[in-house]
Amino acid sequence: MKTILETDGDFICDIQAPCFQMLSKDEIELVKASKTQVLFRKGDNLTKQGAFASYVLFVINGLAIQYIEGDGVKNFNLRIVKPGEFAGLSSVFSGSIFSYSTIALTDCQVFLIEKEAIANVSQQNGNFGFNIIKRYCQQNNDLLNTVRNLMYKQMNGRMADTILYIDNLKAEQTDIFQLLSRKDLADFAGIAMESAVKLLKTFEKEGLIEMHDKNIFVTKRDVLLEISKRG
Repeated sequence: MKTILETDGDFICDIQAPCFQMLSKDEIELVKASKTQVLFRKGDNLTKQGAFASYVLFVINGLAIQYIEGDGVKNFNLRIVKPGEFAGLSSVFSGSIFSYSTIALTDCQVFLIEKEAIANVSQQNGNFGFNIIKRYCQQNNDLLNTVRNLMYKQMNGRMADTILYIDNLKAEQTDIFQLLSRKDLADFAGIAMESAVKLLKTFEKEGLIEMHDKNIFVTKRDVLLEISKRG
């Protein structure tokens, strides 16, 4: 992790995200005064489950994986955090610790914004507050869908969900599958890595996907969608 100073060439002066364009000049200055710009290298932790949360993270560029830590051997991946998204929003509304970990999948340039500043601006500016709450609720809805899939879907349905979810990110990150290990895929599906490898080989044998090293190409999306629906 490296703090980016105003004298550095890659320092970003303004927060260009649409949600921050809703702020008044004074509110923007409040956010600017409470933020730190940081570069997380690939493999660095952006948040650590159970650690004290004094800030919210806004990803400027790069990708990260948000996950729940398990018994030290197995984790469960929740989502891939993309540019323009927040991590740690729950600390603004409830609790003082991070409820999940986030690790950089690529180098990530991030704003660390004191959570009190986000809370204060949300109270002052209704449009900004509505946008933040909307984002928070969407993350909760996604989490509930993830829990539902774990409870009611079999392994093949969960692996189909995982492949489709990651494949949908190819439009923004063409090499997304190459950034992920087979264990990462298994942790998204909530299954053992050995089971994930077997399912991928089965899907390939059935002509649903093609695999070239770590890269995966979906060839029969409609069939994968049907497997996902059937669970």
